[in-house]
Amino acid sequence: MAELSVYIGWDSREDIAYQVAKESLLEHASIDVDVHPIKLQELVDRGVYTRPVDPLASTEFTYSRFFTPWLAGYKGWALFCDCDFLFFGDVADLLQYRNEDQAVACVHHDYTPKEGVKMDGKIQTTYPRKNWSSFMLFNCDHPSTRKLTPALINAETGAFLHRLQWADDREIGEIPEEWNWLEGWSSKPSAGYPKGVHYTNGGPWFKNWQEVEYAEKWLDKALSIDPRFAPV
Repeated sequence: MAELSVYIGWDSREDIAYQVAKESLLEHASIDVDVHPIKLQELVDRGVYTRPVDPLASTEFTYSRFFTPWLAGYKGWALFCDCDFLFFGDVADLLQYRNEDQAVACVHHDYTPKEGVKMDGKIQTTYPRKNWSSFMLFNCDHPSTRKLTPALINAETGAFLHRLQWADDREIGEIPEEWNWLEGWSSKPSAGYPKGVHYTNGGPWFKNWQEVEYAEKWLDKALSIDPRFAPV
């Protein structure tokens, strides 16, 4: 059994982003990790995802990310992250942030984006605890995490889910910002690389987003996966 299960949000428009996130995570992992894409259509086909289409949802995993504990059988610890990540860190480092008294751990960003539109024309919405839910280490059998049933995920507001209001504040542990390093927002480290670069506004898979930090590293990984890859 893997020491850590990882669920990565998958979007049909950004499969290469998922592949890069997965491969870069596995490349640096010193522990046994199993990686799964969260594909919205599969949850719909299984009859467990029934939310109506949300015009403000910027990705196919806007809400399906909260199925991570359910997909893990409400057992052990599982990591969720968006697909627009490039990893330089070893996820074994995350195991130190497990606390059985807490339901979830994440980076506690105080992030207010200025942009009104994201990379692919999607509206950039601003709300408290923005990006906290883009990288979550779930304690899947914690009572508060077990509240994340398909019925609740389908019924609750985006604010309730993304602001982690299903857990008490004291049940939300903290992970260092280097694991959810927001490109264009977070301060560049004085040496080395962030452990997880998050292209939250747009990544190198878009032609007009080439002048971003670590783009060359991302493109090298993409081309090693698909030699025919070209930004769209």
